[in-house]
Amino acid sequence: MAATLKDVANKAGVSTSAVSRAFTDGASVSEKMRRKVQKAAAELGYSPNFLARSLTTRRTKLIGLVSNNFHNPIFLEVFDLFTRGLQDRGLRPLLVNLSNETDPKNSVRMLQQYSVDGVIVASSTLPPAFSMAFRDKQIPVVSTFGRYSSTPGVHVVGIDNIQAGRMAAEELIARGYTSVAFLGGPESATSTQDRLQGFHEAAREHPQITVSHSFAAAYSFKAGRAEMLRLAETDLAEAYFCGDDVLSIGALSALKDLNRRVPEDIGIIGLNNMEMAGWDNIALTTIAQPIRQMVSSSVELMVAMLDDPDRYPEARLFPCQVVERGTLRPRP
Repeated sequence: MAATLKDVANKAGVSTSAVSRAFTDGASVSEKMRRKVQKAAAELGYSPNFLARSLTTRRTKLIGLVSNNFHNPIFLEVFDLFTRGLQDRGLRPLLVNLSNETDPKNSVRMLQQYSVDGVIVASSTLPPAFSMAFRDKQIPVVSTFGRYSSTPGVHVVGIDNIQAGRMAAEELIARGYTSVAFLGGPESATSTQDRLQGFHEAAREHPQITVSHSFAAAYSFKAGRAEMLRLAETDLAEAYFCGDDVLSIGALSALKDLNRRVPEDIGIIGLNNMEMAGWDNIALTTIAQPIRQMVSSSVELMVAMLDDPDRYPEARLFPCQVVERGTLRPRP
């Protein structure tokens, strides 16, 4: 049978309360006592039951990690960084799939049942109402990849999507393209709306440029491929800003089947700089988000809120940069 707290107390020659304190962060216990208890626990193979302890401390150390786009490979990297980042801080991630969820009340109810200490909403497509719903129930929340606001209702960590759209348009125009287009994700997503806004704003500064836009059904390979095939039924633009790398890769697949060369016939620029974008058979020119820094900042904010739940909401924006590969013609 598994060793119990009482077994550890007997072996160490201390009280059960001393064992409990030795495994409780911030509890009053001498370092000598802590080492004595930990030595006895190691010899017995004892591990404290954190869920049982939460009944006393009222802290589960569970952090809900909420997302809704499990078809996008970028989130494999995002989830890897989040889970390791939270675990390194002594927290335990609880991954929640909100694909097709439309009512934030259902999400709040589910996470309340697990008694999470906080929630990280890692999505650029879930509406702001999801993060606000957790806040309204006094659950510490961070919106990662959320929409920027100068007066945010919750903590937001992300990029300036309007500026990213401008950056993409300016990059295409600087390379001599005169017919450019935005191929975005779902039209309802705030990230799509903001990237389109920035793209149009920059293009309008060049009246000689022809501009168009369209939307894919999701941020996925399949949706990007389907939308490019649909667009090919009419005249294609000279270059496309696909609002996400996975859309770009779907579009590249469609163009290959259509016998359109990239970048000789059609130029493509994406956004994210996920690992797959750098593979030799893809070599996607893209706008890189600093994912690692954004995840680290989100975890930092969550830890700070657990110590100070009334911390005033702030928005942290991170700069993007173009990563040159092989899907755009060279700059003149």
